[in-house]
Amino acid sequence: MTRPVALITGVGPGTGTALVERFVEGGYRVAMMARSADRLQELEARYEHAHAVPCDVADSDALEAGVDRVEQGLGAVSVLVHNAVRGVRGDFQTVDPTLLELAFRINVQALLLLARRVAPAMIEAGQGAIIATGNTAAYRGKDFFAGFAPTKAAQRILLESIARSAGPKGVHAAYVAIDAVIDLEWTRKRWPDEPDEFFCKPADIAAEVFHIAHQPKSAWTFDTVIRPFGETW
Repeated sequence: MTRPVALITGVGPGTGTALVERFVEGGYRVAMMARSADRLQELEARYEHAHAVPCDVADSDALEAGVDRVEQGLGAVSVLVHNAVRGVRGDFQTVDPTLLELAFRINVQALLLLARRVAPAMIEAGQGAIIATGNTAAYRGKDFFAGFAPTKAAQRILLESIARSAGPKGVHAAYVAIDAVIDLEWTRKRWPDEPDEFFCKPADIAAEVFHIAHQPKSAWTFDTVIRPFGETW
């Protein structure tokens, strides 16, 4: 039986890699997008059904070409997980507007372009999932996130619009916000005194995304917020 295809962007050393592992384990051929060709090739060598598609999602032409390679080499995409993200710190008086624009291209424009490309085949099949990973910046504009929160809020609202349009046609669009410090090598160094339960495990994030991608049509969720049990909120 042919494995379905999952397209995952933002395949870095944390959540992105965990997503690849979970979807390969779940029976998918996984197209991996990220700027680092070396990392993708390493994962491609590690997992039989993982396929490297080096691509800067901020470049719309490169993104379109990347999706072409996925569709021609693997087939139609059944699940899209837009995990690529650009964070910009600064308040409204200090943030660099050009970095805000870059964050918008990665967080919002890339999602739009990807969804436009993969949705028609999903609609024809009467099933599929379009998921974006985010955070609580999508719901609140803290003072030092003026260059980031607007893009994540726009990302979430775009995905809600996609859900309202494609949902009745069988395509599940969902937003997964991660209200946590993700367990990575650099975050462990930044918070060296925090206990293990302070950090959200990439594998647990990936498990929840996989679950959402396979929810029955009678019980879809759109907004999901996950956090460690000790997180203040």
